[in-house]
Amino acid sequence: MVSEADRQRGRRSGRRLALAAVFEADFGQRTADAILERHLAESERDPVAASLARELVSAVVAHRADIDARITELAPRYPVTAMAKMDRALLRTAIGEVLHSGTPARVAIAEWVELARTYSGDSMRRLMNGVLGSISG
Repeated sequence: MVSEADRQRGRRSGRRLALAAVFEADFGQRTADAILERHLAESERDPVAASLARELVSAVVAHRADIDARITELAPRYPVTAMAKMDRALLRTAIGEVLHSGTPARVAIAEWVELARTYSGDSMRRLMNGVLGSISG
């Protein structure tokens, strides 16, 4: 039986894996799905992490045009094509989780705001909070 703490750790790991795959795919060498499966084969043994990572990557791949349109609508001062690749990957993956997963919005927002702070910085944390708050509100 998986404890709640282990499940949360697994979901956090799944988010990081999905983010890494979406980020790396932005360089155009391989698809996000292929990148994720490589990462999972190399290192991830947690089925909770693998499941969430696959769910998030699938959501981003399937809904990318809609996700990018949401970013453009909600953050017009931050054109998607002009964003740093990491910032774009953070927003795309976060919006994918908020809109296309079973995760409660407030949980996803809290997790992605923290990931934005960790991987990008305070300005991205604020942008993430505003965009996700608008989408879920």
